[in-house]
Amino acid sequence: MSDQAVLAERAEIDALVEGKTIVDFLNRNAESYPDQPAIHWKDGDWDSLTWSDYREVVHDAAAGLQSLGVGQGEFVAIMAGNRPEHVIADFGTVHAGGTPVTIYSTLTAPQIQYIAENCKATVAVLEDLEFMKRWDEIRADLPNLRHVVLMSGAENYDTLDWVLSWDDLLARGRRRREQDPATVDRSAGAVGPDTLATLIYTSGTTGTPKGVMISQRNVVWTLESLRRVADLEMGVRMVSYLPLAHIAERLATHYLGTYLAGQVWYCPNLAGVLEYLLVARPTLFVGVPRVYEKFQSRLTTRFEEAEGLKKTLLRQALALNMKRVEAEMEGRSGPALAGLLDKIVLSKVRDGLGLDQVTLAITAAAPISPELIKFFLTIGLPLYELYGLSETTGPATTNVSGAAMVGSVGKPIPGVEVKTLEDGELLIRGGVITAGYYKVGEATAESFDSEGWLHTGDLARIDEDGFVWIVGRKKEIIITAAGKNIAPAKLETALGLHPLISKACMIGDGRKFLAMIVALDAEEAPGWAAAHGLEYTDLASFSHLPEVHAEIDRAVEVANETVSRVEQVKKWFIVPDEWTPDSGEVTPSLKLKRRVVLDKYANEIEAMYVGV
Repeated sequence: MSDQAVLAERAEIDALVEGKTIVDFLNRNAESYPDQPAIHWKDGDWDSLTWSDYREVVHDAAAGLQSLGVGQGEFVAIMAGNRPEHVIADFGTVHAGGTPVTIYSTLTAPQIQYIAENCKATVAVLEDLEFMKRWDEIRADLPNLRHVVLMSGAENYDTLDWVLSWDDLLARGRRRREQDPATVDRSAGAVGPDTLATLIYTSGTTGTPKGVMISQRNVVWTLESLRRVADLEMGVRMVSYLPLAHIAERLATHYLGTYLAGQVWYCPNLAGVLEYLLVARPTLFVGVPRVYEKFQSRLTTRFEEAEGLKKTLLRQALALNMKRVEAEMEGRSGPALAGLLDKIVLSKVRDGLGLDQVTLAITAAAPISPELIKFFLTIGLPLYELYGLSETTGPATTNVSGAAMVGSVGKPIPGVEVKTLEDGELLIRGGVITAGYYKVGEATAESFDSEGWLHTGDLARIDEDGFVWIVGRKKEIIITAAGKNIAPAKLETALGLHPLISKACMIGDGRKFLAMIVALDAEEAPGWAAAHGLEYTDLASFSHLPEVHAEIDRAVEVANETVSRVEQVKKWFIVPDEWTPDSGEVTPSLKLKRRVVLDKYANEIEAMYVGV
């Protein structure tokens, strides 16, 4: 698309969203679709709220927060899983005139303290006593914190006037609204395009988290651009299960569900996703690569267990659909029989995942193997890779049906410009770009320039058709002793495709050769052990088994074949630990914290290079 066309589309979106906020769309839904279901959850039995009821309880929460002193310029911290109270508190804060800040549930007390103090949170809305325990530790160090609202467990603090229950908050709101019926209308009416919709704190892969200031205009502008490029229709159905502290989940379900008057099922943990998918039958599904890796692992096992005619038909369907996918990538028509076998065989596979009605599946937040995308395209799931950051309000480029190149992160979404600097750093400009980092002027100046370009820190190339290909992180390039510049992401992603491998971390900066640290998948390990006639007791002992080492050796050999000789690893070792957000090696969105890993295994790393 020409520069003029991009600017014309940007102007069109600018005009369409002028003066709009997410408050306007909640009001539209409550008035135009009052009886349509908005949010669903499971509390024993399935429950839901219509758009009319949703707005009503949001107003109760807003008035309740106002009774606690929340108003313009104040921040409310939310720390909870994916449940209705979370998004009600979020929108309630916005309607009260404040700014909601969701904090990752896995953060430690000192990390929570840093964020709460940075934004001077005056109220914290927490899920339960497990979260409250961490806030209790730092209560004395948060002088701005006036109140804590507990979704459950508040009865344990009934002697403290600064702790109240969720039900108490709503009751206070109803009383305030009875006394002053216009209290929420006034504060919500003051919310404008430049008002902060939220602060999204970066996950801290490269240092201290920074609060990205996302405005109401950023949110609405990005939603309209995404709607256009993905051809999304009103009434989408989605399952919310990724952390709402991450921009991907927040934009994809919380905001997009409101913008398109859709329905969102709130799933409290990743383990329950399949149950929710089977009920919701989503039309749009968003996941991180690890989610799709687990789906593939389960499907592959199921395929291997098939017998007789079923197995024959399945193999034929997969083979023909693979030819269809490859043909379509080259602009040709695939085998005619592929459609018939897809309907007879593969439709049942999608139905068994609850993904049979998905018109668009997105993978984002981390690099994904092209082979994994091809696998899902082969089973008929329209999976496409999207690229974005908190600083771009989520999406910036994406592949979509009819404009996809597997391995790339697609083309810029409507109204967005991209370019690269001489060193390959990707720059982005458009309505998705946020105002910078909250109270961190120096970091803002480093990343956001005076011409409106965001300097992403990612290295990329843009091909002649406009597709963007991410090469690696500018700060994560490994320079070997021989002076070779290596981007570790490609090989790490290829290794992570093996079901036994949770994460891989490349080493080699200033070294004579590249090596890899491998962490195993604790969920897959017991099943793999059983399938290979091995006894499984725990991950640590499993990691030392000769059979496991042989399997990882094969995986490394296969992965090495996907890269050039200078990018291949010569040695590797398996860690006995599981890498989780709680243990600190990965972020809540499962990005690798390279520095943490390198520090933790410094001795083992040195041992690999001794005498070399």
